[in-house]
Amino acid sequence: MIERATPIETSPAPPDFEDLLRTVAEMDTPDGFKAELIRGKIVVSPFSRLRYSRRMRLLREQLQAHVPEGHFADTSPFLFRFPDAKRGYGPDLYVADEAAFEEDGLHADGAALSLVGEFTSVSTKDADWNEKLDVYGRLVPIYLVVDMQDAEITCFHDPSPHGYRARTTVSFGEPLHIPAPFDFAVDTTGF
Repeated sequence: MIERATPIETSPAPPDFEDLLRTVAEMDTPDGFKAELIRGKIVVSPFSRLRYSRRMRLLREQLQAHVPEGHFADTSPFLFRFPDAKRGYGPDLYVADEAAFEEDGLHADGAALSLVGEFTSVSTKDADWNEKLDVYGRLVPIYLVVDMQDAEITCFHDPSPHGYRARTTVSFGEPLHIPAPFDFAVDTTGF
């Protein structure tokens, strides 16, 4: 009896980054939810809770008064792509170059961001403090983590190929200095 080689079925290759972005764009996410590419997977999570709204608005209003020329602060649910990391995030709050929104397509370039603010929840805290910190820390000048569980806000800045080189943390109620290109102190008493 002669033995024959039997082919072993292999699982299909995982979808590439562009395919995942297209899938996210075509998804019909339920009202109040957003889809992001986290750890190479599409993750659907709810928008921030109602009690976050005032804090997000207070922070956005303070940032808007200090944004770099040609940039704006917003909380609209847009996905920013980070092709080198094969990630796509929809930040809770961001400051971005207006020119990035003149492009065709559904996903803005992560390089357009001058600041990102993420408001942690029990379900997102790990990604906000780890994965997003790593990806943003290589490109985005300022990353604010508003830790709703610990009542603190952390400013990461000075990005590098290895991540942020500097950070400052204060408790809600204390002022937090945001370095250039913003260069002002956020009043967190309303947080």
